[in-house]
Amino acid sequence: MAEKSARRVGEPMVRIEGLRKSFGDLEVLRDINLDVMPGQVVTIIGASGSGKSTLLRCINLLETPDAGHVWFHGSDLAAEHVDVNRLREKIGMVFQGFNLFNNMNVLDNCTLAPVTLKKMSKAEAEEVALGHLESVGLADFAHADVNNLSGGQKQRVAIARALCMQPDLMLFDEPTSALDPEIVGEVLEVMRRLASDGMTMVVVTHEMAFARNVSDEVVFMDKGVIAEKGSPEKLFTAPEQPRTREFLSRYLDG
Repeated sequence: MAEKSARRVGEPMVRIEGLRKSFGDLEVLRDINLDVMPGQVVTIIGASGSGKSTLLRCINLLETPDAGHVWFHGSDLAAEHVDVNRLREKIGMVFQGFNLFNNMNVLDNCTLAPVTLKKMSKAEAEEVALGHLESVGLADFAHADVNNLSGGQKQRVAIARALCMQPDLMLFDEPTSALDPEIVGEVLEVMRRLASDGMTMVVVTHEMAFARNVSDEVVFMDKGVIAEKGSPEKLFTAPEQPRTREFLSRYLDG
């Protein structure tokens, strides 16, 4: 971690201040404040319905905050003059449900956005895509029909597809929760390698071992607020808040 820590200097890549979000009468996020430094892996944990995924989706404006600010590379994503689509090209997103295009093969899924948005040539986009497919162990599946892939393979394609846009930040929204238990590990291993390579990552997850072993900071959310945050060592061995201890009790007992 020493090499990664050396990179986490200067200004935050992401700064969230006073973030609020409601759906009708339901207040999902209340006064969220969070910094993500370059090269940092931040995991967000908490019970279902605590606001984790909504917070993640506010970072790239898939959900529009009701109040507060989200800065990315110093630009306020809510400011009128900011080209959100251009900034969003530098934010990769991996969803729980893969979100692949089922009418395209693996390689076409990976090259569509670079060719369309970054104006890469088809040949250049394919070269980049094959490199990322190699990194997730799927180079031999480049021309496969995505409908014939396992869940773990689909999620690794989704990660490769996001990496093809050469993002500065990767967001993961419970990327293993739709997978069978025996193939969760293959996706987590790809994410571990990304972390060790210095990719800035914000990960919503129920995988406590990943949060404990790979994170630089763990954020525990409860009922729309950040109830506690800190290093994995602190949160998993000596949480300060009763609600954090209650949530982590089965892991702490272990």
